[in-house]
Amino acid sequence: MGDPGRLRPKYETPRAVWNAERIAEESKLKSEYGLKNIREVWIAQRETKRMRREARKLLALGETGAGEAAQVIAKCIRLGFVKEGATLETLLGLSVRDVLERRLETRVQKRGLAKSIAQARQLVAHGFICVRGAKMTSPGYIVPVLEDSAISYYKPIDLSAPVMAQKSGRAREAAAAMPAEPAAEAAGAPAAEASAPEAAAEGEKTEG
Repeated sequence: MGDPGRLRPKYETPRAVWNAERIAEESKLKSEYGLKNIREVWIAQRETKRMRREARKLLALGETGAGEAAQVIAKCIRLGFVKEGATLETLLGLSVRDVLERRLETRVQKRGLAKSIAQARQLVAHGFICVRGAKMTSPGYIVPVLEDSAISYYKPIDLSAPVMAQKSGRAREAAAAMPAEPAAEAAGAPAAEASAPEAAAEGEKTEG
């Protein structure tokens, strides 16, 4: 039994670190699905490899592993990685996109709750999205098929303005507490300019 307090990595680094073709494909996925970094691609890859490995093992067991195979297939169907009627052979064809398509930020955009994948991630991270009424702040949450229709806004938001541009309560209080000195100075400037000619005229009368 391992140390329960020890954090284990959720991804596996590729063997060929500087493979140009792989880097280009991962960068494309990162941009398309609004991911924070390449590590999120690696997390999806690890999940895909795990399911493929499980499918190969169960296929090798034949009828002996039929019961466990049914459970694995049912789980993949529930999470939306495959469709109804899938088999172990179907699991062998799983791709990284099958996993990335089920991320919460992707589902938010697909349901039209955000104008772009970047905005979808922002809405989730800032607590504007909920699933079954519960606020979700993890863009990487895998949404089960049954929860697809339960994704909605957690609180009202105006999508015409960026989320980051909306001031927090503390920022609004600080802005309200600031004195209106610039406005007073601007209002007093014309009065000062208007009094200058009057002062010059009084000086000429005195000299005369």
